[in-house]
Amino acid sequence: MRKIKVGVVGCGGICRGTYMDNMMYKFNVIDVVACADLIDSRAQYMVDKYGIRKMTVDEMMNDPEIEVIVNLTYPESHFLISSEAMKHGKHVYCEKMMAPTFEEATELMRLAEENNVMFTTAPDTFLGAWEQSARKYLDDGIIGRPVTVHAQVTSHYEPDTPFFDLAPRYFFFPLHYGGGFPFDLGGYYLHEMINLFGSVKRVTGFGGNMNPVRTYTNPKHPKYKETFEVNTPTTLLAALEFENGVLGTFHISSDSFDSHSFTVTGTNGTMKLGDPNSFSDQIFVTRPGANPTKEMIRAGVTPQSASAETVSGEDDNQCLGEWTPDQTVQLPLLHGFYSSSRGVGLADMCYALINGRRPRCHADIGYHAIEVIHGIQESCKTGKIYEMTSRCPRPAAIAPSTFSETAQEATLDD
Repeated sequence: MRKIKVGVVGCGGICRGTYMDNMMYKFNVIDVVACADLIDSRAQYMVDKYGIRKMTVDEMMNDPEIEVIVNLTYPESHFLISSEAMKHGKHVYCEKMMAPTFEEATELMRLAEENNVMFTTAPDTFLGAWEQSARKYLDDGIIGRPVTVHAQVTSHYEPDTPFFDLAPRYFFFPLHYGGGFPFDLGGYYLHEMINLFGSVKRVTGFGGNMNPVRTYTNPKHPKYKETFEVNTPTTLLAALEFENGVLGTFHISSDSFDSHSFTVTGTNGTMKLGDPNSFSDQIFVTRPGANPTKEMIRAGVTPQSASAETVSGEDDNQCLGEWTPDQTVQLPLLHGFYSSSRGVGLADMCYALINGRRPRCHADIGYHAIEVIHGIQESCKTGKIYEMTSRCPRPAAIAPSTFSETAQEATLDD
């Protein structure tokens, strides 16, 4: 089979974690041939471990063999690397979010169209097992017509370690420009909501940067008791109106203690979703009769469920039958990519290039997500509802499968 040759820019923590292993060994369609990083030791580590070439960014951009640039740099560098790649005719897969601002994201979208290149973005976890299974269950009507979606995730990001920001290894981008919690983790929730319900029509909200001046609190830190400024939104609480009529809430904060909730309500039930930062998680549905009591049917005996009684209420209205309480069950996962599969969006992009189709992680999803965050911030400033200017179709669903883990990639070859 044809493989797509890839060059990776940015060899830091996210690359050294699961990304590079998955690109090298998990997905057969990806052929990583080179890497680049401003810190030479990081790139050299990849060369020594994986046997790929070390290149400068300029060398990579001008190498005719490399078709796709994988941009795994810090958020502040996303625009520079992605725009240069596009100008050199390279397709781009970029880590979340595509840019620190909506304005820069708009320019990237323009450049992708101008240079006729494919542009895709992370997060790609919405292609994972629980996310795709939840979508199939909802589309099949397991809770009737979806009415609302509620997404909440909070954490407590404070510089309380002795190494905070002292070296690139300890650079904590969620407290820096373009990397705030709404961009860092919020993208996972927004991408999954777009996967489930499509485009957002309007947003409104409150919040922003709740605590811009922070203090180094660890006595072992050389800047102990000194202050620094956080230049990124850290807490947002918003209401979303989707084009399909679903109403949602989006609450994300790095100023609160840890919490997580992701729920869809429907006309016939409720579905509790998993963590969209994980490929495999539990899904629960609560609906009438979801977990009925087992009944033994014996000859000559009428089952209890068939012996309806007349029940009289206080208002003397008569009704026939029994009241069935709502019941909750865990739903099985129907799809592949249930283990750590970061890079599945890149693999899907490679198959899109080979098969001439639209990639599932198309940049207009990431662009729409970043406009949602932009719109919430604008609403915080103006006190008005923000009308979205972008829209995106729901990405194509992945087919359910019973493939072994090593064969799950086949579901992307469509």
